[in-house]
Amino acid sequence: MIKNYQDNYQKKRLLTGYFSVVLSITFVLFFVGILGLLLLNTRNVASHFKEQIVMTIYLKDVAKEIEISQLKKKLQLNQSTKKVNFTPKEEAAQRYSRNIGEDFVEFLGYNPLLNSIDIYFNAMFVNRLNLIQTKKELETEDFIDEVVYDQPLVILLEENIQKISFILLITTSLFIVVALLLINSSIRLSIFSKRFIIKTMQLVGATKSFIRRPFIWTHLRLGIISSLLALGGLTFLVFEINKYFPELNMMEKPLELGIVFGGILILGIGITGISTFFATQRYLNLKTDAIY
Repeated sequence: MIKNYQDNYQKKRLLTGYFSVVLSITFVLFFVGILGLLLLNTRNVASHFKEQIVMTIYLKDVAKEIEISQLKKKLQLNQSTKKVNFTPKEEAAQRYSRNIGEDFVEFLGYNPLLNSIDIYFNAMFVNRLNLIQTKKELETEDFIDEVVYDQPLVILLEENIQKISFILLITTSLFIVVALLLINSSIRLSIFSKRFIIKTMQLVGATKSFIRRPFIWTHLRLGIISSLLALGGLTFLVFEINKYFPELNMMEKPLELGIVFGGILILGIGITGISTFFATQRYLNLKTDAIY
């Protein structure tokens, strides 16, 4: 009965140790995967925000329908244009009235707003020089009253995109180093708890490779389980991001996802195998009295 109790206790202790190793490796790999996705999708995120920049053309009341139609067609045919929206002054007045909760047209007796055209550009054309040039070209038309866009925001995007990419690269690199150290530490602790078993097997004549092999295979399996759990979490995260931000098109970038997922799998399996090898080797090389 006492023996059964001891056996059950040892099994529970062993399972608890394996569970803690799997849990720690899974969380580390999951966060490395998140940073990897952010790093590889920085360009997509930057493109998304760039394509939200809108240039608004306000048209004079004297503008003829044919002039407006020709301008819209000209803008739509331009390779830099992603989307063109025309907003009549009546529709603009209705929106503004809903926003302020009052019919300002009835109060003023006339509609002071102008017909407008909103231009959204493809990301690669959203830069200071291109937008300034486009603005100048449009303002040469007599029937255009004003052309406006958020110039400070464009400058801010240009200045910060490269900085963010560099910071993400450094952060990801540092986190991978920390991940390697944490995984290695978890495995070393797991092997440390079995140092007496290792030394006992060695004393009865077992070779180093014979002793090392089951430890490596066990931790490789733990690494595979941890990698699959981390990949499962990342897959769920990618689906959620794609659901709420479909414009990022993350599901349409199989190469980027494959790089991140493959990297996580290789990292999880590779570091567990290498760490287990060196951890067991350390105790195999220790003298008997040194393990205490």
